[in-house]
Amino acid sequence: TRETYVKVTEILRKNPGRVRLVKLINRTLTGFVYVAYPVFLLRLFWQEDPFLLRAIFVPAVSFVGVSLFRRLYNAPRPYEKFQIAPVIDKETRGRSFPSRHVFSVFVIAMTVFYQYPGAGALLFVIGVCLGVIRVIGGVHEPRDVIAGALIGICCGAVGFYVI
Repeated sequence: TRETYVKVTEILRKNPGRVRLVKLINRTLTGFVYVAYPVFLLRLFWQEDPFLLRAIFVPAVSFVGVSLFRRLYNAPRPYEKFQIAPVIDKETRGRSFPSRHVFSVFVIAMTVFYQYPGAGALLFVIGVCLGVIRVIGGVHEPRDVIAGALIGICCGAVGFYVI
């Protein structure tokens, strides 16, 4: 509800240090995953691991599918619906459902988990943290990040364990 978002984001907005911390955590977690994934792919390449093609193909096809769905569904973002300023700087209109940031972390986590369960588990924890940050930062609703996580897990499960 609007009241919930105002209450949560107001706690942050009243303290510039908290706002900076939320923005820093958002950038750091996102950046970590987007560096870790290419490093993982390079490792597969250097090891001449045949898993490399699936490790690229499954997340890429899934990402395109989620992006197309978001464009068609075009759910408004909380800051649009509730007329509040987001804590995390964002000007995008619509395309909130599902969260593509969270989806990406979880499909990448599934990819890494397939070969390195410990590293994949760490990425799952990062995904949960990023989901929380995206909600309290005012750019997604809980349903957006939950759906992003579940879709990322399902795409990874189908791509790596079913097919």
